[in-house]
Amino acid sequence: MSAAGSALDLPTVIFLGAVLLAVLCTVLLLAMIASGEGRRTKRRLEHTVARARGNVVVSAEGGDTNIRRATGDSPWASLDKWIKRLVPRPDRLRERLARTGRKIRIGEYAMVSLAVGLILGGGTYVALDLPIFVNVMAGVVGTFLLPHMAIGRMAARRRANFLNRFPEAIELMVRGLKSGLPITESIKAVASEFGGPVGEEFQYVVDSMRVGRTLEDALWDTAPRVNVSEFKFFIVALGVQRETGGNLAETLENLADVLRRRRQMKAKIKALSAEPKASAMILGSLPFIMGTLIYVVNTPYVTQLFTDPRGHLMVAAGLVWLAIGITVMVKMTKFEI
Repeated sequence: MSAAGSALDLPTVIFLGAVLLAVLCTVLLLAMIASGEGRRTKRRLEHTVARARGNVVVSAEGGDTNIRRATGDSPWASLDKWIKRLVPRPDRLRERLARTGRKIRIGEYAMVSLAVGLILGGGTYVALDLPIFVNVMAGVVGTFLLPHMAIGRMAARRRANFLNRFPEAIELMVRGLKSGLPITESIKAVASEFGGPVGEEFQYVVDSMRVGRTLEDALWDTAPRVNVSEFKFFIVALGVQRETGGNLAETLENLADVLRRRRQMKAKIKALSAEPKASAMILGSLPFIMGTLIYVVNTPYVTQLFTDPRGHLMVAAGLVWLAIGITVMVKMTKFEI
C-alpha cells in the first residue's frame, strides 16, 4: 500500500468524519441562534408597528396573540420528540439551563455537548496518539462532564450576582413602602432600577402579574430559576405578612439586615477555608500533572497502564480513590449557613 493510502486508514477516516460532524453541529447551532434572534427582532418590530396603528398583533399562523412561554426544546418537532424520549428528566434540565439567565434550549445544549465530545476525543487521538480506550473516555468527558460543569459555573456566577444586589433591592422596596407605595409598585421600581439578574427576575414577576398571576404565585414561579434560599425567605415574609398583617416595611428591613449578615458570614468562611481548598486542588491535580510529565519523559512506561488489562484496573481504582479523597476534602471545607 502507498504512503497516501496508508495515511487514510480507518481510524483517521473516523476521526475526520467526527471532526466534520462536530463542525457541522457548531455551524448549525450558530445558524439556529442567528435565525432565532432575527425572528424575535422581526416579531418585536411587527408588534411595535401594530401598536402604533392601533391593530392587534397576530401570530404567523393567523391566530390571536399567544402569551404563553415557548416550551420547545429545538426548532424541529421531530428532534423535540427524541429529546423527550432520550433525556430522562427534561424538566430538570430545562430548569438548570434557565438558571444561567440565557435562552439555551436542550437541543442546542445537546449539539454543543456532542461537538465538544467529538473534538476532545478526536484531538486526543491525533495530538497524543493514545489508545482508543483513552480517546473514548476523553470524548465521554467532553460530551457529558465539561458542558455540565460550564452550565453549573454560569448558574453559580449568576446566583452570586443576584445575592450581591438582592439586599439593596429589598431596601429599595422598603423605601417605596415607607413613602406610601404598594408592594407591587415597589417591585416594579426594582425591575426598572436594577440591572443584571435582580432586574431580570423582578421584571419577570412584573410581566407575570400583568397577565393575571398573583404576586405570590409569580414569585414562587421565579424561585426555582433563582435557586437561592434568601429569595425564598423574601417570599415567605410576604406571605406571612399577608396572612397575619403588620408592618411590611419593618419586616423587609429586618430581612435585608439578616441577608447582609449572612453574606458577611459567607465571605468570612470563604476566607478561612481558602487554604484547605487550595491544598485540595493541588493534591487533586498532582497525579495528573505527574502522569503527564512521566508520559513525556518515558512514554512506553506509562502506556502500559492503557494497553494492559491490569493497567486499566489500576487506573480505575486510582481514579475512584482520588474521587473519594477529593469529595471528602470538599465536604470538609464546605459550610452551610
